[in-house]
Parts: sequence; C-alpha cells; structure tokens
Amino acid sequence: MIPSHLTEADLRDIGARLDAIQARERASLGAADRAYILRLIRIQRWMAIGGRLVIFAALLGLPFALASWPLFWTLLSLGTLTLALSKILENMEIGHNVIHGQWDWMNDPDIHSSSWEWDHGCPARQWKHTHNVVHHTWTNVLGMDRDIGYGMMRVTEHQRWHPFYLLQPLWIVVMAMYFEWFIALHDLEIPRVLKGKRDKAEAKAILRESGAKVGRQALKDYVLWPLLAGPYFFVVLGANFVANVLRNIWTWAVIFCGHFPEGVSHFGKSVVATETRGGWYVRQMLGSCNIRGGRLLHILTGNLSHQIEHHLFPDLPSNRYARVAPEVEALCREYGLAYNSHGFGRQLGSVLWKLLRLTFPGGKRPSRRAAAAG
Repeated sequence: MIPSHLTEADLRDIGARLDAIQARERASLGAADRAYILRLIRIQRWMAIGGRLVIFAALLGLPFALASWPLFWTLLSLGTLTLALSKILENMEIGHNVIHGQWDWMNDPDIHSSSWEWDHGCPARQWKHTHNVVHHTWTNVLGMDRDIGYGMMRVTEHQRWHPFYLLQPLWIVVMAMYFEWFIALHDLEIPRVLKGKRDKAEAKAILRESGAKVGRQALKDYVLWPLLAGPYFFVVLGANFVANVLRNIWTWAVIFCGHFPEGVSHFGKSVVATETRGGWYVRQMLGSCNIRGGRLLHILTGNLSHQIEHHLFPDLPSNRYARVAPEVEALCREYGLAYNSHGFGRQLGSVLWKLLRLTFPGGKRPSRRAAAAG
C-alpha cells in the first residue's frame, strides 16, 4: 500500500518535483551525453573484437601445449573475461538503455529504440512490451507485473505458496546461468499458455519470433565463431559459453538486487485503480532498490545500480542517474519514504536469503520485536 501518512497534497508535490527534475535533465542533454554513449559503444565493440582475438591467440600455442600451457590458459581466460565484459556492456549500459528510448533524442538512426537489436536471446520488440510497458507501468503490482518471480519463483510472502517452490534453490542457479534464455521466453507467458488462457495464434507468433532470435544467437556463438577455429572448435565454443554464462549471472544478480531485496514493497491491484502521477512515482520508489558503488560498478550494471532513479525516469539517459540520485534520496527522507540503497554484497545476500526463506510456506521475515523476544 502507499504509505498512509502521505496526503493528496504530498503526492501532488512529489509528482511535481520529480517531473521538474526530469524536465530539467532533458532540457540540458547535449554534446557531452552524445559523446558518452558513442565512446561507450566504441569501447564495447573493441572489447568484443579484442576478446575474440585473444581467445584465438591462445589457440596458436596449442600445438606446443607442453611448453606453453600456462600461457594458453592465461590468454584463454583473459579473452573469455574480456568477451564477457563486452557482452555485459552491450546488454546493460548500451542495449537495455537504447531500447528504453534513452538516446532517441539524438535522432541517430543507428542508436535508436526503433532500430537497435541487442546481443541477447530476447527480441528487442518483445522486450519493449514485457519490460518497458508491462513491468515499468505496473511495477510490483501483484497479478499485473509478471517480473514478480518471472512465473517461476516466490519472491514475496504475498505470493501463495505451492510445493513447486521447494525447487526454488535449483531455479536460482539455473535461472542465473541461463537468464538470457528465460527472458527470451518471458513474453510468451507460458503459465497462461499451459492453462489455455492465451490465444494460440498469438503465442505461436511470439514463439516463432523468439525461436528465430535464439537460433541466430546460438548460430553466432556456438557454430560460426567456433568453426573459425577449425580443429579447436570446442575450445572456442566453451569460451563463448562461459562468456555468456558470466554475462547472464551478472545480469541476474543486478536485476534481482534492484527488485527483490528485503524491504522492497509490493502492491495490490486496488492501489493503481485511482493512482495519481505522484502515487505512481511513490510506487516506483518503494518498489525498487539501489546498489551503492563507484562509477565502474554503475557502468557495468547499466546504471541499474540506480534502479530507483531508473524506474522514476526510465527513458532518461542512464549517465544522468548518479546526478539526480541525491535529490531523489533527499525527497524520500523529506516525506518519510524508504530509499533502499546498500552495497552489492548486502543487497545480493539479502536477495538470496529471502529467496531461500520463501522456498517454504509462510516465509515472513520475523519482526525485530519478535526476534528480540525470542
């Protein structure tokens, strides 16, 4: 529920002030912002090329493996890690944010939400629907935001427990490793398909589109690049697999830390029935969590370390989030609203403990008073 201490006047003021912040930032976008995204795209592409070249350089020593085994593993590891980092940058700070329309103001046809197709198993068109529209509109509204548990996991005690959730520890590992492929099927809404509640023709069209994108991704990373290695096909295939898994685990961790730590709020459908602009802003702030860290962490998370600011201003360029975050935090304090922001380790630990606790019936966190009494 929206905190009861907030009056209608409070909500109007919160809405007006956050609208003003967004308008101010939009009005000041210019050459420095353009240079930022163009530079980042160049760095990412050179990292992708460099990572693959280092992987292939490692293969040159294989015929002399007995003499160069340490060098082979060093180069292979370095190339794989560089490739993984390039994929993280492309997915997080570039692809996710371009598809959100954050850079549409540049009117650059090559960096526009209508044309960008990212290095990911999920088609950009489907991502725009499930993420940009459904998730960002109905953030943490039970029964409306399908990102609450992704149809597989119990992430709040408000979700009814089912024996299926006893497998949740397994789903944590599987989903983290293969997060890209789970997201690729997210728009299909498999639970509704299984219950016969989804139009079959529409489901087939979505599945065909997802299948085509997944096929292209698999062909690129697991067939074409490995084929270039000739007899070392499986070495390159393994390096690409590890790079993708590292990217997936990192993406999973960042997204879960931004949405499911202790203290995050969930809402019933009745909240949005009469929701005002200010109420929408408050729901975004209470339904999102930040990760504290330095500039490198922010870039590698796609600035989703500023998840609160991202949910307030989803189509504002992400390099502006760090600038507006102190204002948002001060506004929360002024109105007695939680601003959930902690270090990466604490947020991730909170998420994992919560998911494990919710594996079992109940799963409510003991209150401080009850814990002290015990």
